[in-house]
Order: sequence, then C-alpha cells, then structure tokens
Amino acid sequence: MRFKEGQKVVVDVHNDTDTPEQLHWHGQTLPVDVDGAFEEGTPFIPAHGMRRIGFSPGPAGLRFYHTHLTPGADLSGGQYGGQVGTVYIEPKHEPGRYDREVFLMLKEFQPAFSRGGDMAMDFLAPATRVKVLEEAGESAMRASLAKGMRHGFEVGYSLFSINGRMLGHGDPIRVKAGERVLFHIVNGSATEIRSLALPGHSFEVIALDGNPVPTTTHVPVLWLGTAERVSAMVEMNHPGVWVMGDLADDDRARGMGIVIEYAGKTGKPKWTRPAPFKWDYTRFGRSGPDGQAPDETIDMTFTKNNAATQGFNEWRINDVAFSMDKMEPMFHLRQGRRYRLRMSNASDDIHPVHLHRHSFELTRIAGKTTAGIMKDVVMLGGYQQVEVDFVADNPGLTLFHCHQQLHMDFGFMALFDCA
Repeated sequence: MRFKEGQKVVVDVHNDTDTPEQLHWHGQTLPVDVDGAFEEGTPFIPAHGMRRIGFSPGPAGLRFYHTHLTPGADLSGGQYGGQVGTVYIEPKHEPGRYDREVFLMLKEFQPAFSRGGDMAMDFLAPATRVKVLEEAGESAMRASLAKGMRHGFEVGYSLFSINGRMLGHGDPIRVKAGERVLFHIVNGSATEIRSLALPGHSFEVIALDGNPVPTTTHVPVLWLGTAERVSAMVEMNHPGVWVMGDLADDDRARGMGIVIEYAGKTGKPKWTRPAPFKWDYTRFGRSGPDGQAPDETIDMTFTKNNAATQGFNEWRINDVAFSMDKMEPMFHLRQGRRYRLRMSNASDDIHPVHLHRHSFELTRIAGKTTAGIMKDVVMLGGYQQVEVDFVADNPGLTLFHCHQQLHMDFGFMALFDCA
C-alpha cells in the first residue's frame, strides 16, 4: 500500500475469516481507534464483517501492517499466518537519489514448536553485558533446570520466502549495470531475526524503520529484528547472477533468498558468504554527548520464567506478566513530556521491543551513547541494556511489547497511559 504523507485516506478492511481481527498500522502515529491493538481499545474487525477507517498517514517512510492478535499456542493464528503487508508513505519532498525502488517482505511459513536453547546473538555490537543481569538470568535458568524443567518452547519453520516466493521460485529481480536500486526491506516474521547479504555488493543504509538516519553508512550485511525495516541503496556494479539471501545456510536453502540477475547475464545464481560483520546501530547515529535530557526516566527490567506456563516461557516486565483479563496501565505519562526508557534484559534472548503510536530516539546501546536514530523497534541483546527517548505526544493508551510473538503472548507487554 502506498500513501502520501498527511493526505487523508479511507480504508475498508474486510474480514472473511471466522475470527474477529485486528489490523495494526505499525510505525504510524495514529489514534487508538485506528492503531489496531485491542489492548489500547481499537474495535475489532468482526468475523465475516467489515470496518471502515480513515486516517492521515504518517510519518513518511517505510511502515507496514499486520494482524495483532495473541494466538498463544495456536500456530495457525496471529503473525504465524500471512496477514502482513508493506506500507510506504511518500514524503512531501523526496530527494530521489535512486533509479528504482524494490520492496522485499521477509516471511516464514509452516511453524512448529521446538524446545529452546540459547539464542545466537554474536552479530550484535557492542557486546557489553551487564554482569548483575547475567548472574540473575543464569541463576534462574539453572534453578529451573535443576527442578527437572526443560527449556521453554520456541518456534521453528519449514519454509522461508521473500515476497511470498521461496528462493528459486518466481521471477528474479532484474537489474542493469550502473543502476542505483533502493531496497525497502521488511522483516514480517512472527519470531525470527533475519540477515541479508548480496555477494559483491554493499548496502548504503539510508533509513531504519522508515526514518532517515543521521549517518548513511555502507555495510556488507543487513540484520533485521522481528518487525524492523531497513531502506538501503545498492549500486549495481558487480554484473552476474547472484543470490541475495540470509546468512543461515539452512534457512536460505529452504527459501530465504531471491535472485538478482543483471541484464545480459545467465547461469546458476551464485552465493558467497561475506566476511564476518557486526551489526551496530550506533554507526548510523551521531556520536558525542547525549541529546536533550529527558523529563523522566522509566526503568524496565525483563525477566524469563523458564517453561512456567504449560511449557511456555513466561515473560515479565518489572516482575509483572501482562494480563489480557485486566489490561491495566503499568505506566502513567503526561502529554508533552520527554521520557527515557532504560531497558534491562535479564534473559539470554534477544528482544525486538516495539512502542506503538510513537517513534523513539536511541540514546544508549549496551553502554555506548548515540543520538539522532529514530525507530519504533530496537533489538535488545541478552543481558544488555538499551536506552531510548520518546515524547508522549499521542494521547490515550499506548502498547509496549516484545515483537517476538511467543514473548508478547506470554506476558511481555505493558500499557502506557498518556493524559
């Protein structure tokens, strides 16, 4: 879907399923009756019914839409299915430094449960861990395993796709030597972190989560947490037929890739692994001292109770698991004030945390300060801390959660109430 910034649109959403639905307009600053989260008070789209909504799209850039239900143990519901799509909001002034745009939606299918272990996160930098968080998390896990508990359930997938097609199926992206192609990439997964590389080429990252970055930077690999987006320019200067795909060999072999074919070139698509590379948000920001001081700092600590809910991990924020029965706000905000979220991860999992109806500025990543990077999802590494600032400028209830479907379904959510 393509909109123009600030130009009001009316959308009729038809639900032809047997289940009431929510359609979340991820990354937009919309009122609660449109945003698409029942926890905030958005009305459901009735089963076999329709809901008409009107809104002014914004902010400009790469956004997306997706279902916003809590399927829990039902792997046929929520974001495990296919209800996800790209939204691009054209800015009022577009510099147009590219020859063409290509939109890529990364998505997995055929989910199945497995027993979890440690989540790989050696791609993140800085790698600084907080010792007290690590000791607490590891101690809790050892105690759980000593009681005979197994690791909590995780989700794996059999099929992987870009734009609904597995690697080798569907048309390639056909390019010409010398073209500047702007790729808009969405990680539409329910649970997975994705990487993307194109042999012999580099990505000039110009926007994260749809928002222009202060420092455009060339990188050999893109990493996207669940629900993150990257807009990156690629200069087509290495003719051939290539596989642009995930670094994980198994995932790429089962579909997570797409062919890039230069004009006049034929043959079997080639894949070569890039040199090791660390994903560091701060490379896209401004270095130096912190920016504007917050009016208030909110401390949030995330903990895991291994396999505590019928074999699923229970997740807590400040020792409270979110209740769909109560849905009480945890934090009360005053409109117009600037808040800093100081988030501490006392688990070994990476959490792509998301704040609805607002964008936030990254201010500190694993001990390293930065400024100017505006996002709505950020990956918080195991036993690490991240700080982000946002202005409470959108009144009403605002949902905060980990965008990993299993985590949010089993407690990793909180409500902010802005008045």
